[in-house]
Amino acid sequence: MTDSPRSPGLIERYQEELQVRHYARRTVSTYTQWIRRFLRFHRLRHPRKMGSDEVNAFLSHLATNEQVSASTQNQALAAVLFLYRELLGQPLVLDSVVRARTRHRLPVVLSTAEVRAVREQLQGPSALVVGFLYGSGLRLMEALRLRVKDLDTQRRELSVRDGKGGKDRLTLLPKSLIPDLERHLTDVRQLHQRDLEAGWGRVLMPYALGRKYPNAEREWGWQWVFPQQKRWTDKSSGEQGRHHLDPSVVQKAVKRAMASAGITKAASCHTFRHSFATHLLEQGQDIRTIQELLGHKDVSTTMIYTHVLNSGPLGVRSPADLD
Repeated sequence: MTDSPRSPGLIERYQEELQVRHYARRTVSTYTQWIRRFLRFHRLRHPRKMGSDEVNAFLSHLATNEQVSASTQNQALAAVLFLYRELLGQPLVLDSVVRARTRHRLPVVLSTAEVRAVREQLQGPSALVVGFLYGSGLRLMEALRLRVKDLDTQRRELSVRDGKGGKDRLTLLPKSLIPDLERHLTDVRQLHQRDLEAGWGRVLMPYALGRKYPNAEREWGWQWVFPQQKRWTDKSSGEQGRHHLDPSVVQKAVKRAMASAGITKAASCHTFRHSFATHLLEQGQDIRTIQELLGHKDVSTTMIYTHVLNSGPLGVRSPADLD
């Protein structure tokens, strides 16, 4: 007997299949939302009773009626393809999809003075997180998912575990961040010690490491560099632990700092990563090194930063500035 899309069976199996293949939690959540939207669009018909025509219609609706971007449409497509190909074992033919238009936009970049002005408005953990975004070129979630053992202050480097595309990489740890980082870690360790004394002090472990190393969830090295102030509670077991800082906390802090600094550019947390790459190029750093630091799969992705340079390795100058 097949499951009704109204029952939790289909969605639960879909999520479990994603988790078994080690998809990130945010990806599992996003893909699940797309499947719910797909089912609602077709009035909760079971996906086994639908096929290529219904998928084509949904994707075309996103492009023509909702006018989503090409990347958003591709995300929806990936979610639906996973449902049919991996969970239901049902092939699809996608030959009549109206594709969303691809728009090529240059990244917003702050000057070094603007970066300094914004960072001066930040305080607490958000200031340190932004320091990692700009000083190490991290994505926001990569910074928030840092664990204590990922930091090497002696070699001044940090490890990004399971980054975008499931890749690990090494990047630099700015010397200027180390004093504030060490003070922050002292506070975090004291918080962790209080949790241990209260019988808690657990942290979520990646994949099956919690079963392989049952005591590691309490160890200092596995703790989040940026933990939340409040403990989470597992509803099924009643056990408590700490998640890492919620991204919205940093995003709101950056938005306020931008306004206080008088920055009118459409900047966000990701702007600091763009600025990291651009400023390295302006210093004459080679593009391949920047590609490795950013974790880009293809150098063509990194090359976009050459289009926002006023000067640097290309030595481009306006004719109005020539003597």
